[in-house]
Amino acid sequence: MRRVHGLPLPVASLVVVLLSGCMVGPKYNRPSTPMAPAFKELPPASFKEDDGWKVIQPSDAQLKGSWWELFCDTQLNALEARVEGANQTLKMADANFRAARANIGFYRASEAPTIGVAPGISAVRDSANQPYLSKTIVNNGTGNFTLPLEMDYEIDLWGRIRRQVTAAREKAQASAADLANTRLSLHAEVAIDYMEVRSADAQIKLLNDTVKAYRDAVNLTNDRFQGGVSPLSDLTQARTQLDSARVLETDISVTRAQYEHAIAILVGVPPAQFTLAPTPLNLNPPKIPDIPGTLPSQLLERRPDIASTERQMAAANEQIGIAQAAFYPTLSLSAVAGLQGTSALNWFSWPSRFWAVGPAFSETLFDAGRRRSVRTTASANYDGTVANYRQTTLTAFQQVEDNLAGLRILETEAQQQHAATASAEQSLDLSQTRYEGGVDTYLQVITWQTAALNNERNDLDIMRRRMEASVILIKALGGGWSTGQLPRY
Repeated sequence: MRRVHGLPLPVASLVVVLLSGCMVGPKYNRPSTPMAPAFKELPPASFKEDDGWKVIQPSDAQLKGSWWELFCDTQLNALEARVEGANQTLKMADANFRAARANIGFYRASEAPTIGVAPGISAVRDSANQPYLSKTIVNNGTGNFTLPLEMDYEIDLWGRIRRQVTAAREKAQASAADLANTRLSLHAEVAIDYMEVRSADAQIKLLNDTVKAYRDAVNLTNDRFQGGVSPLSDLTQARTQLDSARVLETDISVTRAQYEHAIAILVGVPPAQFTLAPTPLNLNPPKIPDIPGTLPSQLLERRPDIASTERQMAAANEQIGIAQAAFYPTLSLSAVAGLQGTSALNWFSWPSRFWAVGPAFSETLFDAGRRRSVRTTASANYDGTVANYRQTTLTAFQQVEDNLAGLRILETEAQQQHAATASAEQSLDLSQTRYEGGVDTYLQVITWQTAALNNERNDLDIMRRRMEASVILIKALGGGWSTGQLPRY
């Protein structure tokens, strides 16, 4: 019989099996998800192949790290830089990740023996009046001095401990992906709120200019009324237009203040200590960036929320194996050694030594279906994570498609709106000239004032929607994140 390191081969094989064990339960394979070869919606016409819109390659660097810098707005860059160190939601996600990472060490400790020491000193005197005790053996008490060193070790025969460690690693990776998703969402929210503030500034400037124009119209109409050229109805209509424009300007100011307060919270300061200088969107609009594209299959590796659900699914698969291992016997190895004496004088002498060592098997023979229920629950939980993974993936595809379509359609809508605004402004000029010449009534001026203002506001709103659609598309594409950034344990 051959020997391995001094042990017979069968004995050595048994030692290897006992120490390494086997794995029960299903092996994890990432389930499939509904997939298309490419996205249905086309990018905007302005996104030319040589300008950046293309199938993304591993070497692409346009959409990585500080993606908001693509908008070329220094004020936005400064706000985004304040999120990392001050946002409390991000700090909470980071704390959750650190707790999940520490949990790996908790389960990994079970792979090694647990060693402890419990020294004790006690004195015992038996009662002379206790039943069934001869009084001749009663003494005045005995001392007991012990210094035991204990060891407990569960041999992982069926992979329960290893699966617990693996599940903890996968949950930590899921938590890391949650942290990345929180960071991505917060940066996107800052960018969107910033666009809302700048859009509100543009609306306020437009309405402020409109109020000035309407005030001039009121003065003109009043002069004509005083001269007996125009009726009082023209003057009241002009005043109504002026007051309506003032109401709109005040209402936009409320919206602007609310978005400024939201940005303050995102950068971690009280709203009372934060002020964003007015910067109308139409005076110096941020650049609408050329955003690199990706394939649906690559989106699975670039969305942190998809990565989180996939890692949660992998952890749920490990729970099935852990539940399955409960049906098999447990093998534990226990040992104790130390010194025991009757007094401090003989406590540390050689004859005071003692030791005990031995394995122990344990197996549950009847539990009224408890283990079966746990296994069924684990399987059901896994099925739930699979459904959540697939639904998250489908939602990601929808978000990309929605914003691709939005950018493409809004680009066309912006061109149409520019033409409509120019026509409305020209019609307003003509109607004012005809009114001053006595050809048209003031009702025509009112009509074209309203049409021009509505079209100018639509122009600004479409610009805002295009900027926000760009931000949401970047977020939908993962913001440059990839599963390669998940920590490895």
